[in-house]
Amino acid sequence: MSVTVGRDLLAAHAEVKAEIARTDTKTGLLLAFVGAVLAGTWSFARDLPLNAPAIIVGAAGLGQMLSAVALLLRSVRPNLGGRHGFPLWATLDPDEIGPAVARDLAADVAGLSRVAVTKFTALRRAVDLTMAGGAVLIIAALLTAGGAA
Repeated sequence: MSVTVGRDLLAAHAEVKAEIARTDTKTGLLLAFVGAVLAGTWSFARDLPLNAPAIIVGAAGLGQMLSAVALLLRSVRPNLGGRHGFPLWATLDPDEIGPAVARDLAADVAGLSRVAVTKFTALRRAVDLTMAGGAVLIIAALLTAGGAA
C-alpha cells in the first residue's frame, strides 16, 4: 500500500467516524427536543377542555412524535455484533490489533460508511416525522382554541 493510499484511507476513516459522531450529536439533540415537545404537550393539554377533533388530531401528532423517538433510539442503539471496530478489537490479543487494523482499514471504512448512512437515514426520517407531528399538534391546538365541534 503506498503512502498516499494509506493517508487517503486514514482520512476517509476519520471522516466517516466524524460523520457518525455528528449524526449521533444531532440525534441526541433531536431526541431531547422531541422529549420536550411531548412533555410540554402533555402539560399544556391536560388542563384544557379538549374537543373530539382536537383529541383525534392531537393523538395523531403525538403518534408521529413517538414514531420519531423510536427511530432516534434505534439510530443510536449500539451494534455490538458488528464486524468492525470495537467489537472486533475486543476479541483480539494486543499483538493482533495492529495487523488487523492495517489489513482491514478499507473494509472498516466501508462498514462504517454503511453505519453512517443508516444513522443519517433514520435521523432524516425522524426529522420529517417531528416536523409533521409538530404541524399536526399545531392543528390540534388551533382546533382546541377555535372550539371546533
